[in-house]
Order: sequence, then structure tokens, then C-alpha cells
Amino acid sequence: MDKQNRREAIRDYKERKVAQGIYAVRCAATGETWVGQSKNLGQQTNGLWFMLRGGGHPNKALQAAFAAHGAEAFAFDVLEIVETGDLSAYARNSKLKDRDAHWRAELGASKIVG
Repeated sequence: MDKQNRREAIRDYKERKVAQGIYAVRCAATGETWVGQSKNLGQQTNGLWFMLRGGGHPNKALQAAFAAHGAEAFAFDVLEIVETGDLSAYARNSKLKDRDAHWRAELGASKIVG
């Protein structure tokens, strides 16, 4: 790959649109649901499963359920893609927090982190 193609590939990568939004992790064995927000839904599943498999997820209840029932009992669902458009970082974070709170109340779910 020559320098020009490499620069274009890097530029395209930096300018790509990533889906931001709200997701849920559900345990079929217990019926528990955890809801979280992500600035990159496409990469969220990999990071989440990596932390759970490694035993280092900060949510102790989620980690304990994962250890007890295994990965087969869990599902990752995107609940909502939040359009942030030209919002500032503060407005984007605020909108994600509001939608996160809405979905936790709607589903009677726990917060996935924090």
C-alpha cells in the first residue's frame, strides 16, 4: 500500500460513523436485565464479553450471574440507536444518559456499570 492509499484509509477510518446508543444484557436463566450506554455499539459486545470471560467486569452482580450460568445464558440486544448529529460532547452525553435512564425504568433493569 503506497503512502497516499494509506492516508486515505486512515482518513476514512477516522471519519466513519459509529452507532451510539443503549443496549441491554439479558440473562435467560434468571430473567435479570442490565442496561448500559455506548458511544460505539459495534465494539461494545466484544469488550463486554471479554471482561465477563476474564472475570473483571465492574458490575459484581452481572459478573456473578455470568460465572454461575455461563455465556450461553446471556444475550446482547441493542435497544436504541441514539442520533447525536452535531451535538456537543456534553449534549451527546446528556442525551445518552437520559435514554439510558428511560430504558432502565422501562425494563426494570439494573445499570450495567457505575
